[in-house]
Amino acid sequence: MRFELNSPYKMSPGQEDAVNMLEKNFKKKDKQTLLGITGSGKTFVMANIINKLQRPTLIIAHNKTLAAQLYTELKELFPNNRVEYFISFYDYYQPESYIPTTDTYIEKDSSVNEQIEKMRMHAVSSIVSRKDTIIVASISCIYSLGNPDYFKELAVDLRVGNKLSRKELIGKLIEIQYERNDVNLEPGKFRVRGDTIDIVPIYEEDIIRVQLKEDIVSKIREVHLLTGEVKNDIEDFTVYPARQYVVPEDKQKQAIENIRLELKKRLPELAPLEAQRLKQRTNYDLEMIEEMGFCSGIENYSRHFDGRKPGQPPYVLIDYFPDNFLMIIDESHQSVPQARAMYNGDYARKKSLIEFGFRLPSAFDNRPLKFKEFEGKMKKVLFVSATPGDYEIEKSGKPVELITRPTGLLDPTVELHPIKGQMQHLMREARKTIDRGDRALVTTITKKMAEDLTDYLVGEGFKVRYLHSDIKSLDRIELVRQLRMGEFDILVGINLLREGLDIPEVSTIFILDADKEGFLRDQRSLIQTIGRAARNVNGRVVLYADKKTDSIKKAMEITKKRREFQIDFNKKHKIVPKTIEKKISAKGRRIKGTMHLAKSDIRKRMIELEAKMREYAENLDFEKAIEARDALEEMQKSISKK
Repeated sequence: MRFELNSPYKMSPGQEDAVNMLEKNFKKKDKQTLLGITGSGKTFVMANIINKLQRPTLIIAHNKTLAAQLYTELKELFPNNRVEYFISFYDYYQPESYIPTTDTYIEKDSSVNEQIEKMRMHAVSSIVSRKDTIIVASISCIYSLGNPDYFKELAVDLRVGNKLSRKELIGKLIEIQYERNDVNLEPGKFRVRGDTIDIVPIYEEDIIRVQLKEDIVSKIREVHLLTGEVKNDIEDFTVYPARQYVVPEDKQKQAIENIRLELKKRLPELAPLEAQRLKQRTNYDLEMIEEMGFCSGIENYSRHFDGRKPGQPPYVLIDYFPDNFLMIIDESHQSVPQARAMYNGDYARKKSLIEFGFRLPSAFDNRPLKFKEFEGKMKKVLFVSATPGDYEIEKSGKPVELITRPTGLLDPTVELHPIKGQMQHLMREARKTIDRGDRALVTTITKKMAEDLTDYLVGEGFKVRYLHSDIKSLDRIELVRQLRMGEFDILVGINLLREGLDIPEVSTIFILDADKEGFLRDQRSLIQTIGRAARNVNGRVVLYADKKTDSIKKAMEITKKRREFQIDFNKKHKIVPKTIEKKISAKGRRIKGTMHLAKSDIRKRMIELEAKMREYAENLDFEKAIEARDALEEMQKSISKK
C-alpha cells in the first residue's frame, strides 16, 4: 500500500518551498536539516515529505509527550495507513543495581503499562508486515529489542485452504508465548473449542476465530471480543509473537548451553563470595528458563538468545525496518544528545553488577546502541528543529529554512520584569489572560519550586495543575487536553514545557529565574520556551530577571528578527494573523493519583471522598466504601510526600 496524505489544508508557499527543496536534496545526499520555527507547520512538512518519498518512516522524539502529539497528528493525516506509537512501556522502572560503598543490592522493580505494551507490539507487527508504516518513537527505540528474524520466522501464517492440524496450531501459539485460557479470553491468550480456536493477538482487541475441518483451515473470522458478533470473514491473517523476545526452540537450547559455558569460564575469575553468588543466581535463572520459558531479567542473556558475538550491537526497533526507510529526528538538538548519553549510563550501572557477581559479563550486551552504532544505522535522515545543534549542521550542511507561518502568527512579544514583585505581577497578568479566555504556562527551575508555586496560586484562587516528570506518559497527554478544554487555566512545569507542546489556547508564558544561566535557561531553551506562545495571536512572554544575560539578549534578538520577518511576509501576502484552531479530543482518561494537584486541591477531594465513603457505608455498599477508604489513604500518603 502507498501512503495517502489526507488533509483539508494545502501547503503554504513557505512549506511548499521547504518540501520541494528537501525532496530535491535527498536525491543528492542522505542527511538534511529542517530549521522550522514554532507554528510553521513542521509536522505538516514532515507528512508531505513522507508522502513524496513513499518510504517506511521512523520518527524519533526526545520525550513521550511530544511523541504522543506527533502520533495523534500523523494518525489524522494518514488515516488509511499504519501510524504507530512506540515508547517505553514502564509506568515505573527501578533498574537492577549494586552500590559497593554501602553493599546495597537493589533488585529490578517495574510496573508495565499493558496499553503501551500492546501499542509497541502493534508497531512491530505493522513494520514487518506493511510498507506504509510510520512509527513515532521515543529515544528508547535504540534499546535492545530482540532478533527481528526470529520475530518474523515464528509468526503463524493463517490462510483459508492451508493444511494445519489442531495440535500443530496450538503448539505454534504456545511457542510464540500465547497462553491457553478457555475461560477468560483476552489479548495474548487463546481458547480451544473442538476444531475452533479463538485467538486474541496481543496487539488487537478482537478475536481471530480459526475453524478447522479435517486438518484444513476452512474459515478465518474476525469476531467482537465482548458481543461475539462476527465482524468480517478474512482470507488470511498473521499472528505475530506475544512478546518482543521470542526464540526458536533449537536456538534456546543452544543459548542455555552457551550461558553455562560462560558461567564456567567466569567463576574462576571471581572471589569465592562473588563466584557463589553468580553460580546460584545463574543456575536458578537457567532452571526457570528450561521449565517456564522465561525468568526475571531474561533480557540480560539476550546476547546468547540472539546469537550475537560479544560486543556486537543489540537488535533494536530500527532493525525491523527495511533498508530504504526514512528516519526523522524531531527536536534533534535534544534527541541527538539523548542518544549519545544512553549507553554510558547503562554501562556504568551494569559494571558494578558484573564485577560483584550479580550478572555474567554478557549482561553488558543487553544495552542501548552506542552513538557510533546508531549513526551506522542512519540511512536517509531528516533532522528537525527550531534551534539545530552543531552536529546536525555538520552532517547535513546548510539547513532548509521554514521561518514563516501560514497562519500569519507572529513570534510573541518578549519583555523583561524584575524579580522583585514578580508574584504580584504574574498573578495580575495571569488574570488578564484568563479573563480573555486564554491559558497560561509558568516555567520554574526546580520541581519543588513548581509544587510550591502551584500550591500558592491555588490558594490565591487560580485553577492550576503541575506537569510532573513522575506523572505517567498517557496522563501527561490528558493534562494538556484538560488545559485546552479549560478545566484549569495555568499549567506549571519545568523543562517539560519546552519543545513540542502544541497548545494554541496558551497566549502567555511566564519564565521564572530567566537569568539563571544553565541548561534550562540557555539561549536554545529560552527560544524553545518562547515558541510555545507563537500559536496564539495574543502571544506574550514575560522573563523575570534582574540582569540581561547573553542568552536572554540573543533569544530576544532572534525572536524580534523573526517577528519582523513574519510582519513583512504578512504584508506581502495580505495575511491577517489568526490563532491556530486545533481540534480538542473529547475522549479523555481518568488521571489516577494526585501528583499533579496542589495540597489544597487534594484536601478538598479528601473531604468529598470521606463524605461519599460514609454515604456508601450507610447504604450498605461496602465494596465502594472500601475503595473510597483506600483512595483516602493514598491521598494522605501523597500529601505527606508533598
